[in-house]
Amino acid sequence: MTNLHAGILGTGHSYPEGILTNEDLAKLVDTSDEWITTRTGIKQRRKAASDEYTSLFAVRAGRQAIERARLDPSDIDLLLCATVSPDQILPSTGCIIQAELGTNNAAAMDIVAACSGFIYGLTLADSMIRTGQIRHALVIGAEVLTQYVDYTDRKTCVLFGDGAGAAVLGPVDAGRGILSSKIRSDGRYEEQLYSPGGGTRRRPTPETLAAGDHFFKMKGNELFKVAVRSMADISKELLERARITADDIDLFIPHQANQRITEAVADRLHVPLEKVYSNIAVHGNTSSASIPIALDECVESGRIKAGDLVLMTSFGGGVTWGGAVLRW
Repeated sequence: MTNLHAGILGTGHSYPEGILTNEDLAKLVDTSDEWITTRTGIKQRRKAASDEYTSLFAVRAGRQAIERARLDPSDIDLLLCATVSPDQILPSTGCIIQAELGTNNAAAMDIVAACSGFIYGLTLADSMIRTGQIRHALVIGAEVLTQYVDYTDRKTCVLFGDGAGAAVLGPVDAGRGILSSKIRSDGRYEEQLYSPGGGTRRRPTPETLAAGDHFFKMKGNELFKVAVRSMADISKELLERARITADDIDLFIPHQANQRITEAVADRLHVPLEKVYSNIAVHGNTSSASIPIALDECVESGRIKAGDLVLMTSFGGGVTWGGAVLRW
């Protein structure tokens, strides 16, 4: 069967109990609550314990999404885990999650697209459902980013948090589900946000570890401009493809990278802030987990209602960006 329509059938999220506040960070690095809040909008972020890892939160979020979709794990045909903080190099964290969830009929793999990873997974799953290759997909964004944060670098250590969000996709009636989606990248901006160590170019050695090559490096001012432009431009294209306008949008869920970025993108799209969902104050930037965590919070709180038009857009290291418009 072809020309199906794909929509989200169930969502879930999970995050650590540990909380790192701005006041906690002020004890580690030269910063303050006022400095962080003014520049990012972040007040706290979740932080995994030393014995907690990415798949732990991914499994919890994925199990919740499957249950809410009223499916059995055996119904899942494709499992995509978007992450830049995998459990290990081999096998994929997706396969580790598969074993824990019992989604034994699924093809499982990881997607490495930084903060845009969930949107990448959503777009790929949508395409495969539409063409009839699969019927149900589980897309998870999961990160334990605090393990890659240099707590002497106040530009980056104030931003990132840990957690996971998940969504189950499957066939829906025409006019519902994903109306338009698109993903993009531009590797020429690699060094605006990257982690140079740990791979085959800069192998993990005592020297590279001592130099902090495995930590995140960021050029914030340059990244801000590219992020706002990319997210706004692709959102306009997605609205046009879906044959709607920004006025029609009931809810805008942007990647939670920085409150100033969120407000700048909303302003370019002429979307009023009361239609914009933001949880960055309590979660920080959770990369690929950002949008699915926010999405599930909106579902749980009743912020999303049947028939609502939802715009999601993201931007991340690579650089990557993408978005989707869906009717709930």
